[in-house]
Amino acid sequence: MIQSDKGADPPDKKDMKLSTATNPQNGLSQILRLVLQELSLFYSRDVNGVCLLYDLLHSPWLQALLKIYDCLQEFKEKKLVPATPHAQALSYEVVELLRETPTSPEIQELRQMLQAPHFKASDFLVAKSIGPSFLLRLLYAGDKLVEVNGVSVEGLDPEQVIHILGSSDGTIRHVLIASLCTCHQVYVRAMTEYWPQEDPDIPCMDAGLPFQKGDILQIVDQNDALWWQARKISDPATCAGLVPSNHLLKRKQREFWWSQPYQPHTCLKSTLCEYCNCPTAGFRRSMRLCRRKSHLSPLHASVCCTGSCYSAVGAPYEEVVRYQRRPSDKYRLIVLMGPSGVGVNELRRQLIEFNPSHFQSAVPHTTRTKKSYEMNGREYHYVSKETFESLIYSHRMLEYGEYKGHLYGTSVDAVQTVLDERKICVMDLEPQDIQVVRTHELKPYVIFIKPSNMRCMKQSRKNAKIITDYFVDMKFKDEDLQEMENLAQRMETQFGQFFDHVIVNDSLHDACAQLLSAIQKAQEEPQWVPATWISSDTES
Repeated sequence: MIQSDKGADPPDKKDMKLSTATNPQNGLSQILRLVLQELSLFYSRDVNGVCLLYDLLHSPWLQALLKIYDCLQEFKEKKLVPATPHAQALSYEVVELLRETPTSPEIQELRQMLQAPHFKASDFLVAKSIGPSFLLRLLYAGDKLVEVNGVSVEGLDPEQVIHILGSSDGTIRHVLIASLCTCHQVYVRAMTEYWPQEDPDIPCMDAGLPFQKGDILQIVDQNDALWWQARKISDPATCAGLVPSNHLLKRKQREFWWSQPYQPHTCLKSTLCEYCNCPTAGFRRSMRLCRRKSHLSPLHASVCCTGSCYSAVGAPYEEVVRYQRRPSDKYRLIVLMGPSGVGVNELRRQLIEFNPSHFQSAVPHTTRTKKSYEMNGREYHYVSKETFESLIYSHRMLEYGEYKGHLYGTSVDAVQTVLDERKICVMDLEPQDIQVVRTHELKPYVIFIKPSNMRCMKQSRKNAKIITDYFVDMKFKDEDLQEMENLAQRMETQFGQFFDHVIVNDSLHDACAQLLSAIQKAQEEPQWVPATWISSDTES
């Protein structure tokens, strides 16, 4: 508590005028001045408590606090820009006052902060790069601007520099001293698409960076909680643009989902199965046909669909790193994916026939009885239904389904067996199983086989046959080709972010050559993979 000195002389009017001369004419400071005038009349009469109240209200810290409050209110009413021409003088004034104040760690830290280049008018620094598009795309926080369009800006006030930038037309050429960025560079794969023109919340639409599913983005600034700065690595010449942060994009996704009418969850499926150019084409017809039935299986729906299909659209960004397979590492799993009838199985067959000592398929599991000419571990791994379901519940099945009362599927162990033999394992998957296979131990490289246009498909599939439950030699119809094209579009829309490579199957021969080239690049050249795959390898 502040103690009053009753023996002190009452303040004279001259001292009071000096103490209030700098106060604004309105506001709390003016009220305080009037109260002090009234109290001064009773100060000499020693009215109980008046001296104490006078000393309290006359204290410098209270007057300074009220003065700051009045200045902030005035600033708020005028809606001024963040920088003011008096900022430099004000910082110098505060520094001088701090020199007369007893030294403390807090005072020393404040003095160093005010003397930093950010507070000097001679060093115009970018305090925050969210605003006009020309600032956002060219400057980063901490950069020192030296020259704009041939005009030196050293020594100019921030408002003067902003005026020069704002009055410039066309391309703005600037000279700057870049800040030293010690932050960790983050790369992400876009798991959704974003169009700034359709986003009413973006601070500056022209500064937005559009991206599509599967694009790799370099996040160059994450300081803002809602808006990041990023650039596409596919076009390194372009400047950084504005993208929603992970938190903001998740919120936008939730808002979009809630605004949509309810639709029961259905996995992608087709009434077609596979086509062949000769009667012997294809691998394990029963295994392929079972996939059509797998979508109806309650076991498949409860274990697989909930964990993979829904999570496929869960995160807007996936952090990625560059991965280079070492010669001593196992080969990456090659996953082929495409709509039924596009030729996935035929491509896989030709690939293995081309070099069976280098390419191989995993031997699937089944619960059906072994036939007399079959051998366990060659055509299938024959197991009981209980064993098969145990593999499902322990998440050791990459894919599975039911056909004619029997279960069929490919296990993780079957794939690992091929990889352990220093061979490249090639398998085809349905899109709803893609999340299950994306693990650090398999590091799959996903290749999407896409149908060509209708005219090319009619020509390339003149002699092709459809394999169904009941027909082996049924010709393709126009509606079959249209269904294949529509299904491919839905696959790309929903799962395109997981595709590492896309091949258009115009010609089976050309598609096979492209497939060989893509597999070679996947095994020998650096590729973007989820960061969790590498961190998991490091931990193990």
